[in-house]
This record gives sequence, structure tokens and C-alpha cells, in this order.
Amino acid sequence: MPLELPNLKEHISTSVDKLWQVVLLDDDSHTYDYVIEMLMEIFNHPIDLAYRMACDVDRDKRVIVDVDTKKTAKSKCRRIQDSGPDWRMKRSKGSMRAVIEPVE
Repeated sequence: MPLELPNLKEHISTSVDKLWQVVLLDDDSHTYDYVIEMLMEIFNHPIDLAYRMACDVDRDKRVIVDVDTKKTAKSKCRRIQDSGPDWRMKRSKGSMRAVIEPVE
């Protein structure tokens, strides 16, 4: 009787996590300094990358700040949402918004 091997393609597609992107959404209640500091702290981005992302989110109203597994992307998204208001701006009443989306 021949040895039957499992369907490798099926195994790979179910055992490997799909990638998800963390998307930071723009608002007018946080300074560039706040955004840069937050991105450096949560994602360990170097200052030049964090600055470019701050510029991108201001211009494009959204920017992908990280790509990871769904579990980790959710955790990092939650950290953005829990980071609190920008103490530099009186009108800043809460955290920035972020979402996760599957990588296409």
C-alpha cells in the first residue's frame, strides 16, 4: 500500500498566520511630536521613519505603521488606542485612532 502524504498546500495555508497591517488614522488633536514619540515607543521605529509616517498620516489621512500577525497587530493597535491624549494640545481629549486590516 503506497504511503499517503498530507496535502502540503492545505497545511501551509492553515498553519501560517496571515499578515495584518496596523493603520494609524489622522486627526487634528495630536502634534507631530506626539505621533513621532508614540511610533518610536510602540513600534521601535527610528526617528526618521516615525517623522515620515507622521507626515504621511497628516497628508494622506492614514498610514500603515506596522505589518505583523493578527494577534500582534491587534495588540499594537490597542496600544495606540490606549496611549492617551497629547498633553501639548488642550483640545486633545483622547488617543489617536488605529485599525487593523488584512494585507492583500
